[in-house]
Amino acid sequence: MLINFFYGLKNSDIPVSLKEYLVLLEALEKGLAFASVDDFYLLSRTCLIKDEKYFDKFDRAFGAYFKDIEGLDDVIEALIPDDWIRSEFIKQLTEEEKKKIDSLGGLDELIKQFKERLEEQKGRHQGGNRWIGTGGTSPFGNSGYNPEGIRVGGESRNKSAVKVWDKREFKNLDDSVELGTRNIKVALRKLRKFARTGSNEELDLDDTIRSTASNAGLLDLKMVRERHNAVKVLLFFDVGGSMDPYVEVCEELFSACKTEFKHMEYFYFHNFIYQTVWKDNARRMTETTELFDIMHTYSRDYKIIFVGDASMAPYEVVSQYGSVEFMNEEPGATWMKRLTRTFENVVWLNPVQEQYWDYTQSIQMIKQLVEDRMFPLTLDGLDRAIKSLLR
Repeated sequence: MLINFFYGLKNSDIPVSLKEYLVLLEALEKGLAFASVDDFYLLSRTCLIKDEKYFDKFDRAFGAYFKDIEGLDDVIEALIPDDWIRSEFIKQLTEEEKKKIDSLGGLDELIKQFKERLEEQKGRHQGGNRWIGTGGTSPFGNSGYNPEGIRVGGESRNKSAVKVWDKREFKNLDDSVELGTRNIKVALRKLRKFARTGSNEELDLDDTIRSTASNAGLLDLKMVRERHNAVKVLLFFDVGGSMDPYVEVCEELFSACKTEFKHMEYFYFHNFIYQTVWKDNARRMTETTELFDIMHTYSRDYKIIFVGDASMAPYEVVSQYGSVEFMNEEPGATWMKRLTRTFENVVWLNPVQEQYWDYTQSIQMIKQLVEDRMFPLTLDGLDRAIKSLLR
């Protein structure tokens, strides 16, 4: 059962294993999905898919599999054995509903008539009392009324159909797409290390129960410190010039990081890192922060994330006075080496598609300076960057 579905997922490059397939079969045997493609979709995705980045591929493989199933019996047999599901389905009906189904000759006769009319009908039908369509009083279709019916497409209005036959569309989520705020948050959750900090503001339910029981039933509330993500992050954003097309994705990354990390600081730079950075772009010439101060202020366990296209003239990376904004006494490469020696984990996120990196000399130079820890600003790239930061 469902072996073709399993192989369909593997053919879609989704890493599903035989163990996960057996877990799905066990869940079906226990009745966790009953005669519903939607329920089976959620159950199978939960059992088979270990990473959200495969949701899009799973949706397409799932849709392709059920698109090829032509009849109601095929769907039922694909999910749960026929005899079991029919007997279980009858148990869910009220006596009144059973009588209504019997008036058409029983459930088997209802399904048989549905198949016959589906084969006979050649086009869309609106209204009437026989053909499969919308409106009317036929027992097959939607938006009409017949108390002993099978709904085909659309939304149920009378909520009395015996079966639901709907087309399902699934939302895309792929590890190769560029990031949105939601996808970034999903990816950043992997960069978590929780610790209890701050004041005692969270109820400790277990301790409260124990303490209350020991106090002869007199309520004794026990509080603990809230759990926060203890990972500390320093973000450096390249701004202006060639980064203008990527402002939106940088804003989404910044917004997601502010939500996920309690210990986070951010700074701006232009093209490449030199002896100063800033926090207000409107005052970047007058209110700057020395890079030496950052290296002496923040502890070594801070995770350093640079965000920039790394596209510039090579001399901006390796030359004295290479900056296009001011006269830098030391090359940017020197400052980057100091940062990588000071902090344990440094990565660079590049919004330029990875396939074009080899055509820009400065990208290759900076990639080497960050010890090959440059990653594309995609869901997959962010996932790889997080794994590097956790080493």
